[in-house]
Amino acid sequence: MTDLLISGGAVIDGTGAPGRAADLLIKDGRIEALLPPGESVAGAEPIDAAGQVVAPGFIDVHTHSDVSVLLDGRAESKIHQGVTTEVTGNCGFSPYPLAARHHDQPRRHDHSHRHDQLELLAGIGDDPIDPDWTDLDGYATAFAERGVAINVAPLVGHGPLRIAAAGMADRVDADQVRTQQRLLADLLDQGAFGLSTGLTYVPSTFAETAELVELCHTLARAGALYASHARHEGVDSIEEAALLGRSTGVRVQYSHLAINHPDRWGGAADLVAVFDRLRRDGVDLAYDVYPYDASASALTQYLPAWVQAGGVPTMATRLADPGTRRRASTELARGWGRGVPWLWDRVILSRTDGLCGAREGLTVAEAAAELGRPEPDLVLDLCRAGGNRVQVVLRYRTEADMVTFLRQPYALIGSDGSALPYRIDRKPHPRAYGAHARVLGRYVRDLGVLDLASAIRRMTGDAADRIGIADRGRLRPGLAADVVVFDPATVIDRATFLEPAQRPDGIRHVLVNGTPVITDGRQTPARPGQVLRRLPR
Repeated sequence: MTDLLISGGAVIDGTGAPGRAADLLIKDGRIEALLPPGESVAGAEPIDAAGQVVAPGFIDVHTHSDVSVLLDGRAESKIHQGVTTEVTGNCGFSPYPLAARHHDQPRRHDHSHRHDQLELLAGIGDDPIDPDWTDLDGYATAFAERGVAINVAPLVGHGPLRIAAAGMADRVDADQVRTQQRLLADLLDQGAFGLSTGLTYVPSTFAETAELVELCHTLARAGALYASHARHEGVDSIEEAALLGRSTGVRVQYSHLAINHPDRWGGAADLVAVFDRLRRDGVDLAYDVYPYDASASALTQYLPAWVQAGGVPTMATRLADPGTRRRASTELARGWGRGVPWLWDRVILSRTDGLCGAREGLTVAEAAAELGRPEPDLVLDLCRAGGNRVQVVLRYRTEADMVTFLRQPYALIGSDGSALPYRIDRKPHPRAYGAHARVLGRYVRDLGVLDLASAIRRMTGDAADRIGIADRGRLRPGLAADVVVFDPATVIDRATFLEPAQRPDGIRHVLVNGTPVITDGRQTPARPGQVLRRLPR
């Protein structure tokens, strides 16, 4: 590899220290030295960073890029923001463990499990895949063969883990919990950084706290992370996550903290006080947040749990019965979650694949009016026809609450979005294209919510420490050379809800494992990304 010398910039090293003038020497994919400005290095290729900030590559602690990076290894929407590592396997979704393919024996028990695992995986919004791997090692081999521009740090999703042990059953016995623990331990041995749950998604939603305690004991023994997409919002969900940390010693990451219920808007300080109290009591608990007033997920997540039970094919069969459908429509119309009312003009159809004549980019209210249908009936039709592939954006949050969450010193940044191409025929949440640039532009420079060094620390050193990534997150000799060079005066997101696939401004250079992937704002053909592995305890 060519030696590189990034010179003339202000180095903000990911520790929280303010910027200082220094040049960065990179050799064999790692940081060799931080040098006094202007010191010459024979044979090193120069990268001009005059007037720019030089920082560690950003680590997005909450993403769903598990499949998208295999479909398009450029990872454009993230690498153009300076994100060099995606933490994948969140919200209970991951492309492992998977039952093996058995094309010649379609009625095999494990074939049914594989079908359910892949139906679940569709919930992260990507085109269907039919992998030839079953575990993390196999996924990593496929990742290397395809070539990807960025790194991933994988978690294990509780959904496929539970399906492997018990199918789509709503209850598990002790043997099935032990099977989950054994499979989890195997994947942790392969280098997974932890486990995530998606406690509003079938089948993860059926897990009782006692089941999660046993899994968290397995994590704690390995020194791995537990990341929780909670059952609901509010104090009860935070307390359940904290109970797992308190009773097992596992470190707990509460995913995408937010307030969705309109009656609770403005209550962010109360939830922060709960986190502060639990942390003072000794629970290793933190959260992540993304800088938007809207969320996004599979539409099926908002159906009553009994409608989702058994998985997508069972749900579709259930909704074919007129009496059952009437009951589902009546219950759906009352709201979602724990009594959150439907505001149909705030629910945007981001992926429909044209099903039921519903056009992407319309709100459910607009699509229903256009088709002459009641909103609950259209939602049920879309879920029956498209299953977990149908995706929505919900504008159910306030910026003021998000800012309160963002200000806290233990808050990390996670986009909850995937690495996506710029040429795309749907309208995903703009967080996939702009979250990290938005923090730097809107919430650091324009509004002063965070200072620059603190914001960078949240997205680099703190993120690496929390996830357990040992060799990244700071600009220090010996660490991997994941580096971003950006203009603090111009960096900003350009992605909007109507036109999400827009490049941010101000990201000048990005290096992944010492290889330039963005040079002067343009992407190179390089694909140096790796599947990172957790070091044994």
